[in-house]
Amino acid sequence: MKPSLLIARKIFPETVERLRAHFALDWHDDDVPLAPAALAQRLQGKQGLFASGTERIDAALLDQCPELRAVCLMTVGYNNVDVDACSARGVLVSNAPDVLTETTADFGFALMMAAARRITESEHFLRAGRWRDWRVDLFAGAEVHGRTLAVLGMGRIGQAIARRGHHGFGMPVVYHNRSRLSAAQEAELGARWLPKDELLRAADHLVIVTPYTPQTHHLVADAELALMKPTATLTNIARGGVVDDAALARALREGRLAAAGLDVFEGEPTVHPELLACTNVVLTPHIASATVPTRRAMCELAADNLIAALIDGREPPTLLNPAAWATSRAAAR
Repeated sequence: MKPSLLIARKIFPETVERLRAHFALDWHDDDVPLAPAALAQRLQGKQGLFASGTERIDAALLDQCPELRAVCLMTVGYNNVDVDACSARGVLVSNAPDVLTETTADFGFALMMAAARRITESEHFLRAGRWRDWRVDLFAGAEVHGRTLAVLGMGRIGQAIARRGHHGFGMPVVYHNRSRLSAAQEAELGARWLPKDELLRAADHLVIVTPYTPQTHHLVADAELALMKPTATLTNIARGGVVDDAALARALREGRLAAAGLDVFEGEPTVHPELLACTNVVLTPHIASATVPTRRAMCELAADNLIAALIDGREPPTLLNPAAWATSRAAAR
């Protein structure tokens, strides 16, 4: 008998058909996420869950779904999953790193440039029919080439951002991360490690690429924004909650920060109303990885993980909790 699998969101039909060949499939073919109670109900008797970043997988849900053995995410972020609770119950958890690194870095750099060069402001101005003449200071923004790029969080995506800035735009790169890169990596990226406060003071363009955890909640808030130059920009492609959106809106409105580019928000899809009222912020709906090839690759990697875990008996390629795999292998023996 095939293992039973729930696909919790609308995904590419090609991935669905691939999974259908291996699993007894229940597909929630909708862009509206399942409510917690509905998710628990649909997971009854299921061994696998194909999930995105919106389904909350916690101890309460796991206790209602004792047959669940694998939760495979098509996203790189996994702050919606209580990995410790999964590990305690022997549930494997995987995500989808690497396949979205370059695409997300492209978007982050584009968002930073759009904020710096006031592209959204100027487009709205033009579309409103307000462009009457040329002025020397018409939407004059900030330089990007040769200015200091500050990267907060230097994982795969942070390094890809740094590479674009250093090699493509001649930007001095500074970064802050829990652990330093090797000397060779720093040299290749033209990057210099700084304490967080010094990083913020040095930044002409700050790009935030940290995971969201309890430790990084409001990592950038009033005190941190006060350290930044009033001519600086801030770009967040990490997770909502890493930046205090209300504090950021105040800094933008009061001219204590020149501009911001945001792809993620606290409480998304709701956006703080004060951010919506700011003209000097570029806002996008969590689409940094949104190219067709990359989104397909994310789906396929989640499928790879499910097939490895539940069909082939192999360790999933991007497993987040190896201890649960060791436990499951010991139990199988």
